[in-house]
Amino acid sequence: MVQMETQLQSIFEEVVKTEIIEEAFPGMFMDTPEDEKTKLISCLGAFRQFWGGLPLESHLQCIQWIVKFIHGQHSPKRISFLYDCLAMAVETGLLPPRMVCESLINTDTLEWERTQLWALTFKLVRKIIGGVDYKGVRDLLKVILEKILTIPNTVSSAVVQQLLTAREVIAYILERNACLLPAYFAVTEIRKLYPEGKLPHWLLGNLVSDFVDTFRPTARINSICGRCSLLPVVNNSGAMCNSWKLDPTTLRFPLKGLLPYDKDLFEPQTALLRYVLEQPYSRDMVCNMLGLNKQTLNIAQHKQRCPVLEDQLVDLVVYAMERSETEEKFDDGGTSQLLWQHLSSQLIFFVLFQFASFPHMVLSLHQKLAGRGLIKGRDHLMWVLLQFISGSIQKNALADFLPVMKLFDLLYPEKECIPVPDINKPQSTHAFAMTCIWIHLNRKAQNDNSKLQIPIPHSLNLHHEFLQQSLRNKSLQMNDYKIALLCNAYSTNSECFTLPMGALVETIYGNGIMRIPLPGTSCLASASITPLPMNLLDSLTVHAKMSLIHSIATRVIKLAHAKSSVALAPALVETYSRLLVYMEIESLGIKGFISQLLPTVFKSHAWGILHTLLEMFSYRMHHIQPHYRVQLLSHLHTLAAVAQTNQNQLHLCVESTALRLITALGSSELQPQFTRFLNDPKTVLSAESEELNRALILTLARATHVTDFFTGSDSIQGTWCKDILQTIMSFTPHNWASHTLSCFPGPLQKYPEKLYFEGLAEQVDPPVQIQSPYLPIYFGNVCLRFLPVFDIVIHRFLELLPVSKSLETLLDHLGGLYKFHDRPVTYLYNTLHYYEMHLRDRAFLKRKLVHAIIGSLKDNRPQGWCLSDTYLKCAMNAREDNPWVPDDSYYCRLIGRLVDTMAGKSPGPFPNCDWRFNEFPNPAAHALHVTCVELMALAVSGKEVGNALLNVVLKSQPLVPRENITAWMNAIGLIITALPEPYWIVLHDQIVSVISSPSLTSETEWVGYPFRLFDFTACHQSYSEMSCSYTLALAHAVWHHSSIGQLSLIPKFLTEVLLPIVKTEFQLLYVYHLVGPFLQRFQQERTRCMIEIGVAFYDMLLNVDQCSTHLNYMDPICDFLYHVKYMFTGDSVKEQVEKIICNLKPALKLRLRFITHISKMEPTTVPPQAINSGSPAPQSNQVPVSLPVTQ
Repeated sequence: MVQMETQLQSIFEEVVKTEIIEEAFPGMFMDTPEDEKTKLISCLGAFRQFWGGLPLESHLQCIQWIVKFIHGQHSPKRISFLYDCLAMAVETGLLPPRMVCESLINTDTLEWERTQLWALTFKLVRKIIGGVDYKGVRDLLKVILEKILTIPNTVSSAVVQQLLTAREVIAYILERNACLLPAYFAVTEIRKLYPEGKLPHWLLGNLVSDFVDTFRPTARINSICGRCSLLPVVNNSGAMCNSWKLDPTTLRFPLKGLLPYDKDLFEPQTALLRYVLEQPYSRDMVCNMLGLNKQTLNIAQHKQRCPVLEDQLVDLVVYAMERSETEEKFDDGGTSQLLWQHLSSQLIFFVLFQFASFPHMVLSLHQKLAGRGLIKGRDHLMWVLLQFISGSIQKNALADFLPVMKLFDLLYPEKECIPVPDINKPQSTHAFAMTCIWIHLNRKAQNDNSKLQIPIPHSLNLHHEFLQQSLRNKSLQMNDYKIALLCNAYSTNSECFTLPMGALVETIYGNGIMRIPLPGTSCLASASITPLPMNLLDSLTVHAKMSLIHSIATRVIKLAHAKSSVALAPALVETYSRLLVYMEIESLGIKGFISQLLPTVFKSHAWGILHTLLEMFSYRMHHIQPHYRVQLLSHLHTLAAVAQTNQNQLHLCVESTALRLITALGSSELQPQFTRFLNDPKTVLSAESEELNRALILTLARATHVTDFFTGSDSIQGTWCKDILQTIMSFTPHNWASHTLSCFPGPLQKYPEKLYFEGLAEQVDPPVQIQSPYLPIYFGNVCLRFLPVFDIVIHRFLELLPVSKSLETLLDHLGGLYKFHDRPVTYLYNTLHYYEMHLRDRAFLKRKLVHAIIGSLKDNRPQGWCLSDTYLKCAMNAREDNPWVPDDSYYCRLIGRLVDTMAGKSPGPFPNCDWRFNEFPNPAAHALHVTCVELMALAVSGKEVGNALLNVVLKSQPLVPRENITAWMNAIGLIITALPEPYWIVLHDQIVSVISSPSLTSETEWVGYPFRLFDFTACHQSYSEMSCSYTLALAHAVWHHSSIGQLSLIPKFLTEVLLPIVKTEFQLLYVYHLVGPFLQRFQQERTRCMIEIGVAFYDMLLNVDQCSTHLNYMDPICDFLYHVKYMFTGDSVKEQVEKIICNLKPALKLRLRFITHISKMEPTTVPPQAINSGSPAPQSNQVPVSLPVTQ
């Protein structure tokens, strides 16, 4: 190292020495340009000799020494001469340009104050940067932009000219025709330094912002039209996919690449999160959207507090307060009551799992309610807060709960005592909530010997006295809400709590002496038959409910151990069933039921109680999360294998429960649940019941059909279904009738045939029948047990054309049973969807089926709950030979019904109901399913219905409001993707007709800017909409809601249908814009499709390039292709793409040369130009990047 520096010193000081003499005697020596050149050459000659003997690893140090040497000089002339030396060394190929540029720019001594050095440095970099490879240019751009940031906002105008040399280098790097690097790299570096909304440095002027603006078309191509207005249906199959994910810290969409997307895409998507939070049963979807994980909560450091979620929960509470101001009545089951009920459930869940912080939320509420004068909803708000406080105050610090008193001061300004409400009304428990909170806080302060004791506020005195007095009354009656009030107030005080809780428990256990007969022979139960009413259970806090359910479960376990011959009291069984509806007590509720209670009862061989628990699960439980249902199914298969359970009645019950669990699995639930069990598929399959395994295969066929799982693929290999089928066939080998097999999705049809003979095994003798005494029956009967079997029977009849008359007779006689079906609409939806091909030309049979099932419910459902009035009037009465064909207004009204439901219109299109006991978890899920059933029941082909749905927005419809058009597109997207393929595939035809239309095929037809033409929002607002922008927005809405199976038809559509017809730039840009935004889904869910699309994009470009003399939008096209490479495909398509790029015209080939290794074989048609002439030099050591650009 020392030796190198000494040698360099002698070479350069020799040159500099003559300079010193000249400076000492100015005017005595006059250098001619020849002398100057001679000096340069002699200096370089000496240096070349030295450089030749220098080991490779010392090259960088050597150049850095030279830069340091130059920067150490004081004479401007000397500095200038040395820069010329460097330039000549690079131009003669002696020094590598990248190393020189990097050494010059990276040195600490390059400061803007040394203006000569600054100017000479950037002039030299400008001269030689053409020889730097593209990654080197990217790195230099980054450092130069950072260096420019060191220049202050005000400098002397005298130095600006010299400082501008840096800007000239940036301008050259960003010059599109120079192609020094992919412009995509440049915009990425710029956006890292200057994100959305940050102004570039003054020295750069408009240079950077204008360059970034050239990427707006690329950003638009990657954006879903109207994305901020698209909403999911919660608990629908599409709701758990990646389309709805948001960044958990900013609530922004996770956008790929640092592109200048439209401003609304950078905004926090509070409306989307708020909409989802408002829906009943949406907590899993919220966790999925924000990536919140319950499992990690056991580990202290994984507390995932999510402030954005907190804010939205607070805003929802404020909204509920606003709603309460305007609503007259509360306890009528109206929207306000349902909203508060739901809010309290959401709050408990998110705060309990520490995704939200209770004190933060209370203070935020105080801030948002201050000065608003919203008082009517105050009791409901305190009721919601009481739920959490009573359940968690014992485990947390008192200080966490004190902010509630601040809220009390704000919302209860009364100076006089608040009167005691009518305790015969359930609402009274809300009126007492604030007093109950004070009692819990006070109890905590006493237990902690805290100095923070708060005297009872004067306004609550009467309430407090009433509670104290009620406690003294030892005989509590069940005819008012006094018991509930006492439970709520004293649940953290065991001395006081025992009395009211004891009274509740006593009423449902029975007195231990009285008996009541149950169906069957010699079957007696404890005589308590009146369960606790729902109104009373709703009036208990979560903490009190948890105590109650804990008491019941403990009691059941105790009776199981005791092997009591007396069955459980009906009141206890029904009350327990009702308590299991509450999601907020899940850990002691359904989780305890499945993972503790059932196994314990089973171990005790308490077959009567076991039978009861299975009956409860079969007939009395609603909205149980799928993983619990699959866990129970696994338990049942274990039970069935135990010899003692072959008791006839119990065996029947186990089998019947398993059948219900299997057939009730939602189409989108099957894959995630069964893949969890793939390590040991035996647990969810029956080792001996062929019928159950057949039912599972039928469910599998239905689920893969409805979710389009196998669409676009013809093999079962490598999928989760394969293991399941293989295991089933080894357990219970069986064969399928051809008419059933022909309805299976393609890949499944081949499978059972193949496995049947391979796995044929000895069939076990049937077990010996032992007649035992009757087990208790509370809910089941032969009709209810028959329904799941009847469901399957109807399907078998539908598969055989010749027996359709018999099916009609069967429906006439037994269709009435569907009034007892727990999921009649879902059954109809699945049946019409799965058998769409069979029922296409059998309109009468479809109508008969719909009529039988929906008609059976007319007496126990309110009017207008399902089918539209128009359908009931026109379709139900149409003659077979003259079917009803609906007009446009029918479809508009049907879509409008879903739009209004999702917008939360009040009163809504459907009657209000308690969603806890409904087939569907929320209004939108109900609206979507009944709409699909009605559309599939029409005597019109899927293609016609599909086109009519698209025309609701594509044609001018008086019933569709312009200002709300994206909400209508959203509803169409939801409905059409929930229908079978013939209904949604018509979108492809619509796209073809737009792509073939004159506005995209002839350049003269539309003289304008294509990106304006495709900008739906702008076109719509300026009333200049074109069918191409409407179709684009509608296609995006449909594909955004599509399953990955449905989307997987896009590659085939591109290559087989669109590729032959895309000939113009406008068509090409339209296709890129259509498909671009969905590459992210393909990358995450089906990489094969992403690769096929990546190649198709280049094939289309080649078509257009060959059909056009000149491309006007070459830059946006290339920018988009670079985005695709660096964000999605990497090098996975390089081989195919390289061949295509070689056949493009020179200008395109030059721009796309960084996609492949093509720069090694520079395009011959581009004339070789001097290094400093604004065009790139041949790249020597260029290696394409295979990983996405780091953010």
